[in-house]
Amino acid sequence: MELLWEAGLDALLDSLKMLPFLYLAYWLIEAVERSHGARIERILAQGGKWGFLAGGVLGCLPQCGFSAMAANLYASRVISLGTLMAVFVATSDEAVPMLLSMPQYWPQLLALLGLKLVFALAAGFLLDMVLSRVLPASLRGGYKGRAEEVDCFGEHGEEKNIWLAALQHTLQIFFFILLFSFGIGLVVALVGEDAIGSFLLSMGAFRPLAAALIGLVPNCAASVLLTQLYLTGALPFSSAVAGLCSGAGVGLAVLFRTNRNLRQNLFIAAQLWGLGALIGLILQEIGL
Repeated sequence: MELLWEAGLDALLDSLKMLPFLYLAYWLIEAVERSHGARIERILAQGGKWGFLAGGVLGCLPQCGFSAMAANLYASRVISLGTLMAVFVATSDEAVPMLLSMPQYWPQLLALLGLKLVFALAAGFLLDMVLSRVLPASLRGGYKGRAEEVDCFGEHGEEKNIWLAALQHTLQIFFFILLFSFGIGLVVALVGEDAIGSFLLSMGAFRPLAAALIGLVPNCAASVLLTQLYLTGALPFSSAVAGLCSGAGVGLAVLFRTNRNLRQNLFIAAQLWGLGALIGLILQEIGL
């Protein structure tokens, strides 16, 4: 009981320190989504074969709603596979607000966003400009140059007061952070930091592969877990980036729901995992 109490208290105190910054981050995100969401949708829809450029930049905005929007647009044949992949790879979900809430990690946050943008644009360029003639249309899917009454942003609405909406999102993520902090703290207390470090070290090159697999879980909990593991030192930066690059928030779930071509969906999921794992391996190789 004493161990549980200490782990719970440490997790609560650490999580409470983040709360004001976390709320401010989500308020800003909510403001951007409400003010510019429709404009972002139009930019993506009108990008054509060069849409991956806008997709990579806009995907860096910390809001999983954008990945859901991209999945809807792809299923409606409005954007290309490269644009969709650029948005998915660039999507940072809850990692950005979490790192933003801790000023000491702002350099790492900038590095994360920069790397995700570079790899997102590279993936989009490769798929739309290099492999577009190699991949069969049935597998590539996507862009047909039309947007019949697609309104991806309507479902996010403005029915809630912006302050209350930001508070609701903050409390939801605060719960995840608290839960994972408690779980990780308890495991560390029971097993020991040295044992955990040795286990992760023994995985070697497989750490980015495992992290990228976690990132595929279509839930904000995955990015919270990956970020929390990185913050506690249980996961190196390279593996954290691998998981966050393969993590597209709810976008992957929306894709499987809206796009009826299962073959395309599985191909996209496999690409996401492969890209995330490859990115992690590259960063691991250069010592990040």
